[in-house]
Amino acid sequence: MKPKSDEHAGAVPQVPAVRRARRPWRDLSGRRRALLIAAGAVQAGLAGAAWTDLARRPASQVRGPKWRWALAIAVNFVGPIAYFRLGRRPR
Repeated sequence: MKPKSDEHAGAVPQVPAVRRARRPWRDLSGRRRALLIAAGAVQAGLAGAAWTDLARRPASQVRGPKWRWALAIAVNFVGPIAYFRLGRRPR
């Protein structure tokens, strides 16, 4: 009888990838809490500025449909940065 491929000598058992457990807010250090709050504030500020600019800018000065940019801005840091770099036409 032949041994199975994972039973022969020298085989490394397959171990599932370990996922980091999410920590509750109360278990985070003060520094980590401050970093998360700062990152959230920056992201909210970028999104707010991008949506305000999009609402005030005429459609002729936006590359592509405004509704698509409005949805894209909702994607964390990437959306607002992409809008400011790629979505606006120069005045």
